[in-house]
Amino acid sequence: MSQYGATLQTYNNELVMYIEKLTLHRKELQTQILHLEENKAKLQHEIRSLNEQLGQVNQRLEKKLEIRDQYDKLIMETEQAYSKILQSSQALLTVLKTETMNLSEKDKSMQASGKVNPEI
Repeated sequence: MSQYGATLQTYNNELVMYIEKLTLHRKELQTQILHLEENKAKLQHEIRSLNEQLGQVNQRLEKKLEIRDQYDKLIMETEQAYSKILQSSQALLTVLKTETMNLSEKDKSMQASGKVNPEI
């Protein structure tokens, strides 16, 4: 019977040793889990902060895009109006040149016919 007792004692010692190893591995795993949970919480906080920043940037960007669109519209309208002014100026200049030439020709023809005294 003592042989059974010794064998049982050997098994018992091995069982205790394995239980201690398992307990040690569990503690190491628990430490890793705690570290990962801390990292997770830190990352979630950073994500919330970055999402808030992203929201603010999006709002500012939207406002600036609206203002840029208003600039584009104003520039386009101004360029169109300026183009009309240029066209009108060109038409006016053409009319003025034509009328000036006509008047000059009339003046020359009147002087040539003697109807107008250039000294008066």
